[in-house]
Amino acid sequence: MLLMKIQMLHPANTATVGWDWALLKYIMEDQERPPGRLLFLQYVVQTLEDDFQQNLKLHLLQKSIAKKVLSCDVCFNNVKEVVEWLVAAVTGIGFSQPQEPEATHSSAEARAECSSSAARPASADRTEALPPTVFAQKATFLLQRMLSMAVEVDKSPNCSSYKIADVIFPFILNIPVRSQREALLNTMDSHLLRCKLLEMMFQHSCDVPTTLPLSLSKILHFLGHSSVLLQYQDEVATWQRWDEMLQYLSLLLLSYQNVILEHLRSSLHERMDLIIQKAKPKLQDDDEISHLDIHLKIEDFLSRMQELLGQPFPLQITEKVCMIQQLFLIVTAT
Repeated sequence: MLLMKIQMLHPANTATVGWDWALLKYIMEDQERPPGRLLFLQYVVQTLEDDFQQNLKLHLLQKSIAKKVLSCDVCFNNVKEVVEWLVAAVTGIGFSQPQEPEATHSSAEARAECSSSAARPASADRTEALPPTVFAQKATFLLQRMLSMAVEVDKSPNCSSYKIADVIFPFILNIPVRSQREALLNTMDSHLLRCKLLEMMFQHSCDVPTTLPLSLSKILHFLGHSSVLLQYQDEVATWQRWDEMLQYLSLLLLSYQNVILEHLRSSLHERMDLIIQKAKPKLQDDDEISHLDIHLKIEDFLSRMQELLGQPFPLQITEKVCMIQQLFLIVTAT
């Protein structure tokens, strides 16, 4: 809490930042799970965020702390480690709050007795007393913010997002629990990174490969040719596997719409200029699809589901297909 107060009054920069990557890695990977780990991660992300925003205003992102420690061009190994910590937080493997809160309390008291000038803040105790799921959720959001800065800090967010998605891809294929896969995807701070990762997942499950760039035509192609190849910890009904696939397809559509409308493929500085100029979204030739194209692909998909699942369809499948059809119509109209 003292560090956060200092950060608020005297924001750190590359010359004055009080932590380095070696210290962060030590704290995050310490097998004894130090009790202050979440608070320290929060402090690290706050210093990164404050410095990032300040340098963005000055058009000097190349001098930011994020450029020094989270650049895909300069220190990609650090970004890979953030991905590993994120997967650990989402799955709960190797990342949870301390197992012995009593011992933590005793050590805190011992430190307090040794210092007459400072005592452990009550808010720190409350943070460490969080239920394991809430503890992991907070860490997940912080790590996702770090990945978002890693996407944006270099000159090409498009290239950076592809590199990071390529690292996450094998991890998400091996996560056997749907809720954990959804947690990883839904908490992503970067729409562009989510797009790249979902594109890789659908490309992997596509029975008819395509060389189309990410576009509305490609997403429509995924609807017609994707299968379900994700792992499951327990046996689940076939319709539930397709339900998850449709959930991710709608997520891809929504994320892609944000990428286009917010100019997310452009660098941050170019994006700011485009927003000031009120520039129209830059569409590709493959984004030109008709209502008839959408209708035919939806009908083909429903026919395929009828063969696989029989009649009547589970309500969840029907609802998601209708939602995807509406999303296509909305996106093509913007």
